[in-house]
Amino acid sequence: MGIGITHLGSGSRGNAAIISSEECNVLVDCGFSLKQTEKRLAIAGFEPESIDSIIVTHHHKDHSGSALRASKKWDSYLHCNLGTASKMGWNTVEECETFGSLERVQFSSKLSMLPIPVPHDDADNVALIASDGNGGRAAIVTDLGEAPHDLIKHLSGCNHISIEANYDHRRLLGGPYPDSLKRRISGRGGHLSNRQAGEILMEVLHDDLESIVLCHLSEKNNAPHMAESEVLMAIGDDFDGSIAISKQLGPEFSCWTGQLEPRSIVAA
Repeated sequence: MGIGITHLGSGSRGNAAIISSEECNVLVDCGFSLKQTEKRLAIAGFEPESIDSIIVTHHHKDHSGSALRASKKWDSYLHCNLGTASKMGWNTVEECETFGSLERVQFSSKLSMLPIPVPHDDADNVALIASDGNGGRAAIVTDLGEAPHDLIKHLSGCNHISIEANYDHRRLLGGPYPDSLKRRISGRGGHLSNRQAGEILMEVLHDDLESIVLCHLSEKNNAPHMAESEVLMAIGDDFDGSIAISKQLGPEFSCWTGQLEPRSIVAA
């Protein structure tokens, strides 16, 4: 069956994605309101109570906002690292389970995730590499200004990569943001530009990379066609799989390891 990746929505106003196996469903981040998250789950064909676990990458509200409420309402396990728990004020005995850097989190016999620290704006953020235990691997990588060596190493074996392409460099520099914010976004602890996303993908590209999703696009400093064009310029003819865009309003599709093309989601 492989690993399923369904982005419920991605951007500065909220982020959430479902990682699925035949045994369990894990929600990666829960940055929408609880009502909005449940609405998007229904569109994607998931009952809220089918979410076995929620894993939060970092404490920023657009990734963590309703995670604790959701975990209590759905009776789901809540996972995060100690830094995120501390920033959120979550009780590490009663409310969440914590993991260390590069410490595998086992959700079922056919789904685990490896958290990899990445630099981002006063946050203990992690990228996540999901594994089905049988060679299938999928990554979700957002909110970082550069890719550390450990991340590049683990991305190199993935069949699916969801990676942020947050901004177009020229549009950011020419836009309305104050210079201090422009420097923060484009700095080591900020976000990946379209060009950086393309360069990372080119570095980790291999024959078994089947699908790419570009996510966390800025609504002011980017556009889907710009992100896709710049990434395709980098990976070009060397990539034979599919490339899609996760927008703020979702879900629109699901990707599965072992399949080249995403499955469209049609709202009832």
